[in-house]
Amino acid sequence: MVQRARQMRRRTYRAHGRINPFMSSPCHIEVILSEKEQVVAKAQDEPVKKKVSKKKLARQKLMAARE
Repeated sequence: MVQRARQMRRRTYRAHGRINPFMSSPCHIEVILSEKEQVVAKAQDEPVKKKVSKKKLARQKLMAARE
């Protein structure tokens, strides 16, 4: 359900010292949700690889080159 909310006012400054209204048109939105009761099979988790930063990779390459 959507309902109008009160218009909000701001000012916009124009040429030659004029000021015009700068209006926003907000609204109230009401969302009604329902949850389906359904069993979902859990996916098998693969081991997560830890990400290595570029800085650390560069440091490791430098240390490997020194040896």
